[in-house]
Amino acid sequence: MDLTVWRTFVTVCRLGSLSAAAAELHHTQSAVSRQIAGLERQLGVPLIERHARGVRPTPAGEVFRHHAAATLNEADRAVRAVREVRDGSFERPLAVGATPSLAAGVVPEAIRGLLEHTGSLRWSLLPGLSAQLHDRVIAGDLDLAVVTDAPPGLPHDPRVERRFLGLDAMVVVVPVGHPRAGRGPVPIQALAEQTWVEDNDGSAALLRRHAARAGVGARIDVTAADLLGKLALVATGHAIALIPGALTCALRADVTTVALVDPPTRGIYAITPRRDPHPSAAALLDRLAPAFAPAGA
Repeated sequence: MDLTVWRTFVTVCRLGSLSAAAAELHHTQSAVSRQIAGLERQLGVPLIERHARGVRPTPAGEVFRHHAAATLNEADRAVRAVREVRDGSFERPLAVGATPSLAAGVVPEAIRGLLEHTGSLRWSLLPGLSAQLHDRVIAGDLDLAVVTDAPPGLPHDPRVERRFLGLDAMVVVVPVGHPRAGRGPVPIQALAEQTWVEDNDGSAALLRRHAARAGVGARIDVTAADLLGKLALVATGHAIALIPGALTCALRADVTTVALVDPPTRGIYAITPRRDPHPSAAALLDRLAPAFAPAGA
């Protein structure tokens, strides 16, 4: 498919008008109409529908617009990178991945420290689960990923270097008005009758394992799609949840944490490709390690 036509379609959706898109792109309105019609024939579905004030994408058109916009952004980045190489000003971007809890605070803070030291550096941050990030490092999409050994654990792969950063103690997050809010460490037995919410199998396995060691069960009766949904369900009083301690610094204001006696922990690791490491990866690792150092170390 011609990316010029994709750009026309995205512009039409953004402006909501064939004539406005034609003016911005320096085309005639009939040329824009022909491009959209040709794209619809290729895809086999209507992409736009007319209404009193112009046009809007159909449901299929909105799906295509989302992916087309992402593709055009990547294409524009590719062109800029080539021009930077031509002009001798190319700087390899640093692509970082992190689990959602670490991407919420610890990793961005480490990147901020890196930028203060190095000055200008193009970078990106991709949240994801540990297994997904591991695969992205191997595929060459990420220069560094900060992951955990929470169940099912990390694979041993000779294609990556693994550096242990430290242990992260899990905590319980509760609504601000919860009876246990503001109290000291509690045993898991004190929360055994509570309803729990979980968003992934790894965290659920840690909770069940910790409860089983104490001779109690954990009623995981609510499921969330992701970490943000998990916190929303806690904030609105539907359940309590086990979360990484590293997330505490980035919690919303209507929840708080309760420490556990002898809490479950997860190991935090940084993985980098063995071949062609990014020049700034080691410096970023040096700024990540203190975040997981034991108190007083």
